[in-house]
Amino acid sequence: MKRLNLSQKVLMLIGICIIFSILFSFFFLHFLYKELYFNSIKESVIYQGERTAAHYHYGSLSDEIIEKIHWYNVVSEYEVIVLDDIDDLSTYFPYEVNYEALITGEDRKILENGDYIVKDGYVKELNREIIGAVFPIMGDKGLIGFIYIYVPLADLQEVFEGSLPILLLVGSLFFMILFLAVNQIRRSLFQPLNEFQEFSREVSKGNYSNRLLNKNHDEIGQLAHAFNSMSQSLEEQEARKKEFLANVVHELRTPLTYIGGYSQALKHQMYASPEEADHYLMTIERETNRLNKLITDLIDLDHLQENMYTLNAEPIAIVQLFLDTLALFDIRINEKKLKTELDIHEDLVVTGDPKRLQQVFYNLLDNAIKYSSEESYIKMTLTEENKQLLFRLNNKGNEISEDDLAHIGERFFRTDKARSRMTGGTGLGISIVKEIVRLHEGEFTISSDKSNGTTVTVLLPGLL
Repeated sequence: MKRLNLSQKVLMLIGICIIFSILFSFFFLHFLYKELYFNSIKESVIYQGERTAAHYHYGSLSDEIIEKIHWYNVVSEYEVIVLDDIDDLSTYFPYEVNYEALITGEDRKILENGDYIVKDGYVKELNREIIGAVFPIMGDKGLIGFIYIYVPLADLQEVFEGSLPILLLVGSLFFMILFLAVNQIRRSLFQPLNEFQEFSREVSKGNYSNRLLNKNHDEIGQLAHAFNSMSQSLEEQEARKKEFLANVVHELRTPLTYIGGYSQALKHQMYASPEEADHYLMTIERETNRLNKLITDLIDLDHLQENMYTLNAEPIAIVQLFLDTLALFDIRINEKKLKTELDIHEDLVVTGDPKRLQQVFYNLLDNAIKYSSEESYIKMTLTEENKQLLFRLNNKGNEISEDDLAHIGERFFRTDKARSRMTGGTGLGISIVKEIVRLHEGEFTISSDKSNGTTVTVLLPGLL
């Protein structure tokens, strides 16, 4: 059995609603007929019968009175029969009501007690429903006669003959408007769903450039906006992935070329002296170390950029952590004959991840020493500013252009690729620093000019 899709289910629901509405209309009309028309006729018959019978209480049923009643019978809509004896009623009304005798033994007892009886039902000979009542006429000595008043009921279509065309017209317009409105709602719901389905197919094929055009501000519009945001995010992620792969390939190609070339030279003994062979081995070792550092930095950066990554925050004596990190560079500082200037406020305590903050210090000091001119100054500041931890590092070296400053911190970006390869840089150090600062909800800025050199500033909250 073929399963119905959602649109067909909605159409089926609309059809069921229309059928239900028609049935409701039918029963409502029947209610109007039964409760309003039928009951109003019944009340009118009882009222007219009691009124007529009341004129002749404690009197005699003369020919003149009977004649007046016959005249009333002619001019009114009611059929009125006046009898001296109830047994004569079958002569004037020889019909059964609902296929039963009009007067039963129980009815006679009620009439003899002076109460009226109501009779309604279908009369075959008249081919319609009737409603009537028998009223006793009381005299001085008891019953002197009976009045039977009845009226044939109009059919349902006759009752609503005048209003039926209006009902049909209004009903048709109602159902037409209802169908158009519901169908428009259905289209507004399912046409975007079809677009979403087609859009999802394109995304599954790797096409992230499509966008859904939906100007609605309802839930469908919000869903379309979410799909567009998802597609844009996937497109950007795909672009970053391609750029990342291209950068990785680019970064790996040079050291692998060095390693491969010098390995072949050593294998085939393509060197003039043992010193040259040692140089080849040192180059292979250097490029191998750079590859290891590149892979380590990539893993580290990827780990930091995960949304689920959490810091192991704790109170840190930040000055001591910085000085311990600076001590690791004493040999390199001496080799380049660099002079250091420290502006440090003691007893600073900050809440953060000590391992990651040491990595910030290490990467920034490594870059500052690596790119400083020989016998130049490195100025380091670690103090409090506006209840935040301020770390500023200034070194004199090659000026970084405005264009390059905008890209500092991007993966694999380096201002001087040739020099970076000589010094073993991977182009990931500042990227890692920026991610760690971001995770600490801090700020990272960098500036560079000829007179002041390059200045890196890190502001961190959480100062205790």
